[in-house]
Amino acid sequence: MGAHAETWPSKPVKIVVPYPPGGAVDAVTRKMAQRLTEQTGQSVFVENKAGATGTIGAVQVARSAPDGYTLLANDTTYALLPHIFKKLPFDYAQDLQPVCAYVFAPMGVVVKADSRFKTLNDLIAAAKGADSKISYGSGGPGSTPHFASEALGLATGAHFMHVPFKGAGEATVALLGGTVDFQMASISGVIGQVQGNKLRVLAVSGDKRLPALADVLARLQKEVATAMATPEMRTYAENIGADAGYWDAGAFRKEMGARTAYWGKVASATGFEKQ
Repeated sequence: MGAHAETWPSKPVKIVVPYPPGGAVDAVTRKMAQRLTEQTGQSVFVENKAGATGTIGAVQVARSAPDGYTLLANDTTYALLPHIFKKLPFDYAQDLQPVCAYVFAPMGVVVKADSRFKTLNDLIAAAKGADSKISYGSGGPGSTPHFASEALGLATGAHFMHVPFKGAGEATVALLGGTVDFQMASISGVIGQVQGNKLRVLAVSGDKRLPALADVLARLQKEVATAMATPEMRTYAENIGADAGYWDAGAFRKEMGARTAYWGKVASATGFEKQ
């Protein structure tokens, strides 16, 4: 095992992004893959495998060889999966091992730059009442933006109409085109449109499968931690409206547990019907 760990990576490493190209997870993962390629001297590349709220990509990784060469990138939507599906096509508790988390992007409520809603209070006031027609776009039912938008409605007494799209990027295009009134999005995913004065931010929000590969995981964690300590990655995170940081597997697992419990309460309160 020691010799195996020392040679990792001895072949290309694939990172599966379970969403379409163009979203925040895709962009951040590609930046990390580039940095890991430079650090390790071995190709680290991204493959987009979108669909079914990220579960198609997750299944591909769960069923891959447990050798540390097929990884999954995700966001907080992963913590929602047990509350979205009646039955998952993989063992949520056992099949995937948390490795680390490294870029922490807040969620933001965004509107078109010329929107009539100048503040979050304006938006919420317009959405009061059961006959509200105020709409928002998301990357699909059960996604983090979907649940976050519903959580906002629950907390404020507002009623929003959900318009699902195939990905966060499509939802942003719909917002820019005036199809929906607002979007709850990762700031990292819309920072370009905000800086280009096309969108305006109204508010800003923050047992194991691979026991035999502990040394390989330690190497991967070390490389990611090293990457996030570089000025390049810290500047990149700041430029996309995120915080550069690092959680090891223990902290990551604890946070996923807490978020899974939280989103379970939101799912119950909104009456979300599992698919």
